[in-house]
This record gives sequence, C-alpha cells and structure tokens, in this order.
Amino acid sequence: MTIQIGDRIPEVVLKCIREGVESVDTRTLFDGRKAVLFAVPGAFTPTCSEKHLPGFIAHFEDFRSRGVDVVCMAVNDPFVMQAWGKTLNAPDGLQLVSDGNADLTRALGLEMDASGYGMGLRARRFALYIEDGVVRQLFVEAPGEFKVSSAENVLQHLP
Repeated sequence: MTIQIGDRIPEVVLKCIREGVESVDTRTLFDGRKAVLFAVPGAFTPTCSEKHLPGFIAHFEDFRSRGVDVVCMAVNDPFVMQAWGKTLNAPDGLQLVSDGNADLTRALGLEMDASGYGMGLRARRFALYIEDGVVRQLFVEAPGEFKVSSAENVLQHLP
C-alpha cells in the first residue's frame, strides 16, 4: 500500500557518506523536525541531474529559511550519491541518502520496475513534506512526468 497523508514514515535504515559510510535511520532524519524527502529514479540520469536535484539545490536556502530540511534519496549506493552531490555542487546540509536495497522505497509503496531500462527496481519520482515523522503532503509523479515533485511546486504548497 502506498504511503498516505497522515501516515508515519516507516522506520528504515538508509546509508550516507560523511566520515565514511554511515547508517542513518528515518527516525533520526525526520522525527522532531520539518523536512522534504524527495526521491529520484537514479543519480546521474537526465531529468534527475538536469532538473530535479538542481531545483532543490537552487531553492535550498528557501527551504532552510522556512525551517525545512531537504533530503534526496535514490536507489543507488552511497558512493554514487556522494559523487552525484559533488558533481552538482549540492550544498552542505542538503542530505543525499542511499536506499540501495529499496527498503524505504518499498515500505512507502513508491517503487517502480525499471528493468526495461536495465535499472531494476527504483523509486518513483516523488516528494513528501514531513513534520515530526508524519507525512503532511504527498507529491507523486505520474510515470515519465516531472511536475508536482519539483522544488518550486513543493515550496508553493508548504504551510
């Protein structure tokens, strides 16, 4: 079942690189704060690298000024996520996390089969606005689209 507004984010451990590969659980990421979690089908893929992450980079300070953390997730390994962030000059504080085994993606019910493109199981393109671990807004793209999960659209809909 797909996550709904009012649901708690499932408790899952993700990976990131800070002082080496580190585990970070969703409770640590989202409890007690406001955050946007946005997911892309894959780091270094065209729309993700040309529009989705760059939009959140461009508007990062707009989110921060509203007290909202920004977390980017993909079904890629943490080394790829780190390299992608460096390539696009992601600012410190914009967290890029790896859902390498698609554990959170599946728990959210937002997975897609990209086997036809040689990519296997991936996250659908989406953004969630989360307050204290609870989904308050949900922006899930139709297949092949990039509209509702953009940084600009998410910012317009923040309370």
